[in-house]
Amino acid sequence: MLNLPININDLLTGCTAEWERLEFKEGWNPEAVLHTMCSFANDFHNLGGGYILIGIEEENGRPILPVKGIPVEKIDVIQKEIVELGYKIIPYYHPIVAPCEIEGKHIIVLWVSGGQARPYKAPVSLSKKEKQYAYYIRKGSVTLKAQQQDEIELINLSAKIPFDDRIHHTATLEDLDLGLIRSYLKQVRSDLFQDASMMSFLELCRRMKLFDPKMLV
Repeated sequence: MLNLPININDLLTGCTAEWERLEFKEGWNPEAVLHTMCSFANDFHNLGGGYILIGIEEENGRPILPVKGIPVEKIDVIQKEIVELGYKIIPYYHPIVAPCEIEGKHIIVLWVSGGQARPYKAPVSLSKKEKQYAYYIRKGSVTLKAQQQDEIELINLSAKIPFDDRIHHTATLEDLDLGLIRSYLKQVRSDLFQDASMMSFLELCRRMKLFDPKMLV
């Protein structure tokens, strides 16, 4: 399983991310997931994107525990569909997808950080007859289709991506400190901390989205 640079239990209790950045889905609903992916990628309020947790019921934006989970045989199918959904977003966007196990139940976590190519738009419907696209944004714990004024603001924001989201085009992987990275993973009690010693530095940085893979081509 692909571990995330956060602790999943802290995520479920809202300790590592604001509730506005969390979306819980009881089951697999590709259209709803697509729109939420688009909204987190647009990062309208510069919160750092968000997380979509599939297999967890919610009430008033909070998870209902213990988790319900999804059948293990559906995990691979859902992951493939998530890749397909990424290509439906314009420009295309792919989140980090991590299957996780909590108390014997399987869930899928999508880590959707603010995209470098924002603003993003997605199909309003996955029906083959529907060709309409729209921008989606996050307001509170709700994913909404952007209204006209929201669209104007979103497009204006995209022209000045926040400093902490920008790529440093002259930096290299040699500028990253493995010790600091591992220290952070240990501090947040990420399962990725244990895996870090068994993978290449490049793979670790990729898992943490510390660089744009296109820059290495």
